[in-house]
Amino acid sequence: MLNNASQFYESWPAEMGAMKAAAPEIAKSFGPFFQALMKPGALTVREKELIALGIGVALRCEPCIYSHVEKCLKAGATSEQVMEVAGVAVMMQGGPAYTYAPVVARAVGHLTGAPATA
Repeated sequence: MLNNASQFYESWPAEMGAMKAAAPEIAKSFGPFFQALMKPGALTVREKELIALGIGVALRCEPCIYSHVEKCLKAGATSEQVMEVAGVAVMMQGGPAYTYAPVVARAVGHLTGAPATA
C-alpha cells in the first residue's frame, strides 16, 4: 500500500506520463473510453465517480481509490458521501475492503484538509 496521499498525488502525474510515453497506445485507447463513459448521462458524473470509487475499494486498487476520491470531490460529492461509499464497498466485499477504507479517509483528508467523517 502507498499509505501516503501526498506522495500519491505528487508522483502519480509523472508516473502516468512515463507510462503514456512508453506505451502511447494504452492512453490513446483508454482515454476516449473513459471520457465517453464518465460523462453525464442517465447518471451524473458524481454518481458515476462514486460507483467507480466503490469498485476501486472493493478491488483494493489504491490508484483507483486516490483518483476517484479526487474526482468524486471535484464532481460535488461530500466527504460524508465518499466515506459512505467506502462503507458500502466494505459491506459488499468484507474484510479485504475494510482494510482499504483508511486509504479513502487519507485521500479525503489530503484533498479537503479535514479528516473524513461518515
